[in-house]
Amino acid sequence: MSAIDEALALIKRGVDELLPEEEMIEKLRSGRKLKIKAGFDPTAPDLHLGHTVLINKLRQFQDLGHEVIFLIGDFTGMIGDPTGKSVTRPPLTREQVAENAKSYKEQVFKILDPEKTTVAFNSSWMDKLNASDVIRLAGQYTVARMLERDDFSKRFHSEQPIAIHEFLYPLVQGYDSVALEADVELGGTDQKFNLLMGRILQRHYGQEPQVILTMPILEGLDGVQKMSKSLGNYIGVNDAPGEMYGKILSMPDQLLWRYFELLSFRPMEEVDGFRRDMEAGANPQDIKRILAEEIIERFHGAEAAASAHRSAGNRIGLGDIPEDVPEVDVDTEGQAALPLVAVLRLAGLVKNSAAAKDVLGRGAVYIDGAVAEASLMLKPGDAHVIQAGKKKIARVRVV
Repeated sequence: MSAIDEALALIKRGVDELLPEEEMIEKLRSGRKLKIKAGFDPTAPDLHLGHTVLINKLRQFQDLGHEVIFLIGDFTGMIGDPTGKSVTRPPLTREQVAENAKSYKEQVFKILDPEKTTVAFNSSWMDKLNASDVIRLAGQYTVARMLERDDFSKRFHSEQPIAIHEFLYPLVQGYDSVALEADVELGGTDQKFNLLMGRILQRHYGQEPQVILTMPILEGLDGVQKMSKSLGNYIGVNDAPGEMYGKILSMPDQLLWRYFELLSFRPMEEVDGFRRDMEAGANPQDIKRILAEEIIERFHGAEAAASAHRSAGNRIGLGDIPEDVPEVDVDTEGQAALPLVAVLRLAGLVKNSAAAKDVLGRGAVYIDGAVAEASLMLKPGDAHVIQAGKKKIARVRVV
């Protein structure tokens, strides 16, 4: 496989569309460092793993030696992106945008190499345009073409209001590509209309049009809806290591390969090996642990990744022990000691021995805040706070 083919394979990993692919190949063949642009409106201060799908792709372009432009849409953020919205989105103030932008930069550099990243703000060129400039820009596209966009079309036909300034959003995003002379622009699948606008405006201004690359919208932990804080199915970039670990291990098995493809930097050949292992009978939890540790190391460091399992889902470790933890006595009935499986069952923390073995196998049993060893024996006089899974917890005394 040639160097161009290898680069193209990495670029296309997890991609929904690469348009036009032949132009991407020609840009790669040119041998020059390409300008890779992705824009983010700082509408919320905290990122989740769904946001990082684009950022991961930017990092892959960095690894190929290209220039990444992380564009913070502080100007467009004050318009409000109408993409996918059924109503006009309220604009942000400059103060809100500035505060959110600061948080964005702190988080994205856990993925991107700051030495190889240019952070740009689109207010730096948009603030310089006067009213005449904006009117000329608006003259590059028609209302009829704007209404071809799905969200605008639906709102128009259902007689819901569309503010004039919302038509400016895709034009401004397209003009960003002109100002930056972008070679490639990345966006989610819902951004395709706006990304194509960049190609149209670049041609108008005499530039070589950018290639556009769309990435899929990542499903959340429910495996159905897109990852979203409002839906509660998210993994936050700033989540504690144990919380990240617990969430990843709790996700549906069918999401595993999707997450590996879009969130992991492991070669796909290695991921395919994990898939074969699982088909041959490997425990899915073991494969999830590999993914969890990689992601936790990215955002919290290697030490946190190595110890995250100790507090995953652990209410003791997270300082969330209820005040009314029930107290339970477990009778050994004359035996010198009881295996932990039996203690869990007799204390009512699990339904049966099979359930006890399951939570122990998942590393989800904690004794006084530490992950319990499945082989542990408890003898009369032992007293501990024991948690099984996320919810069952009790002060257990062996008598």
